[in-house]
Amino acid sequence: MPRTYPDKRSRQPLGAGRAAAVVAAVGLTSAGIPLAAASLFDSQPLDEQRFAVLARAVGQDRWKLLVLEQIKTRPLCWEKRSDGLVNPALNGFDFTGICSRYLDSNGYSLRTGGSDMDSGFRLRVETNRRGLVLTAFDPNRAVPIVVARSEQGQRKRDAFVELKLEPGWSLERRAYKGRTLSHVYFAHAEPTATLLAKAGQRPSSSRANTMGIRAPLPPQLASHNTNRLGKGPIRLQVIPFSP
Repeated sequence: MPRTYPDKRSRQPLGAGRAAAVVAAVGLTSAGIPLAAASLFDSQPLDEQRFAVLARAVGQDRWKLLVLEQIKTRPLCWEKRSDGLVNPALNGFDFTGICSRYLDSNGYSLRTGGSDMDSGFRLRVETNRRGLVLTAFDPNRAVPIVVARSEQGQRKRDAFVELKLEPGWSLERRAYKGRTLSHVYFAHAEPTATLLAKAGQRPSSSRANTMGIRAPLPPQLASHNTNRLGKGPIRLQVIPFSP
């Protein structure tokens, strides 16, 4: 009766090329980058003047991220208002072939270090004391990566808030074997591990401001500021030492 299982004695040792490929594959997976995403897609730069990264108010306190693209020059797909918000002009006409909308993870995603970012990361818009912040957030990671910001935070049903990309971030188009696809990347040249390390090394006051929390002043500065307000020195409680 013929064998139906592989003969261990017939296995051949890996050649140098195959061994290097295996080592590279292990490195990618250990870095949290899916192999399929790391090798399947490429990307191409975009003219960011034809795009608008926007936040739309949803419900009582949530925000929704969307990206608009101006394909033809006229009519305009969005217009800036005098109050700093953005009017979605494309809602007033048939924008087929004129504008494109990217509304969720089917239309946009994250790309770092030349590879699609780990699928655990999500783009999230939140409110802070200075306005809005767009982050790449993974609930299993301690620190979010800031992608874009806005000092505007007004909630209007008929208007959007424009977000400005942080230095190093750009918009790119997903490509497959040289052919561009209808998918937009928020891309950064540095790998995810580097971006996470930089986010974790930011001063605590900077991180607190990102999340809308003001860090406490050191005791020396707090005392100095109090004196400047004319309230006099701070009386400290003295606790007797007992052996």
